[in-house]
Amino acid sequence: MIQDKPNTPSAPRFHWSDVFETWGGLIALVIMAAVCSLLPATRDSFLNPENILNIINQKAFLGIVAIGMTFVIISGGIDLSVGSMIAFVGGLAVVLMKKIIDSSGTEWLGVLAACAIAPLAGMVLGWITGLIVSKGRVAPFIATLCGLAAYRSAVLVLMDGGGESAFGVSSFEAISSTNNGIPLLNWTDATGREIALHLTWPIIVFISIAVLGQVLLSHTRFGRYVVAVGSNETAARYSAINVDRVRLITYTLIGLCTGIAAVLLASRLSGIDSSNTGILLELDAIAAVVIGGTRLSGGRGRIWGTVIGVLILGMIDNVLILASVSTHWQGLVTAGVILLAVLLQRSRSE
Repeated sequence: MIQDKPNTPSAPRFHWSDVFETWGGLIALVIMAAVCSLLPATRDSFLNPENILNIINQKAFLGIVAIGMTFVIISGGIDLSVGSMIAFVGGLAVVLMKKIIDSSGTEWLGVLAACAIAPLAGMVLGWITGLIVSKGRVAPFIATLCGLAAYRSAVLVLMDGGGESAFGVSSFEAISSTNNGIPLLNWTDATGREIALHLTWPIIVFISIAVLGQVLLSHTRFGRYVVAVGSNETAARYSAINVDRVRLITYTLIGLCTGIAAVLLASRLSGIDSSNTGILLELDAIAAVVIGGTRLSGGRGRIWGTVIGVLILGMIDNVLILASVSTHWQGLVTAGVILLAVLLQRSRSE
């Protein structure tokens, strides 16, 4: 009697797309850093510690928003309102800060109020958006598109179409100063100038939120629920997951991140311009998330990938400036990077 051979599991097939899915962002970051350090126009300044810290410091507020956006996209949603929201809550914080300083004569009290008001206002607005999406059953694209228009209109009304300056409030401006933070080292540039480098507060906040976000996504029940809802909402409901609550929390979370970023951005710019602050920020945040390997359709993503995506966008801006290339090319370069990331994701899913 001829016996059938027992079925043995075959070894998983190797796909290059698996490598790009897991490590694509990091590979792209290393390649870009290597190329930029060899280009004649940038090789003398790109890898300088001062320049690297400058890139991270400038993109810290974007990174904080992008971390919140990662949770929203993994859960199957999107948020187009963060650019207008950061202008509104930042403007609200600056206006109230100046009123408190003028009435009390105490600068630190106004600064503390601004640092508390912006995150709180962001959480409330994010919670409202989550409520509209989860309970109102409005598509996230439509709900946040309405928020984009509403928050921009609100900040224009608040500031009468102009801006609110925080110039002269030294303790508020010091939050994003490159001369404050944790001292790192003294570095001497090519001209012999000695520069004291600091791990600035925006960078510290960015790193802290990234670590907390990674722990929340990868090592908590809520993180597993976010992935489950984005992967298959119907299956998540049958698994007794409160889908509406998960969505509500993700939008509240991105509101909190936007409020924190608003304080850092207002400090860095010494105020808020109602017309220009936050313009296209939502696209940059989505770009960072996608470049970092998060699937736009939801169900898969990584916080550390988003951090790499933010650094890649920062490097693109920085190289264009160092090479004296018009920043008008930035959109074209960014679009190409996003398209490549999406094509790699699609090749993996097929």
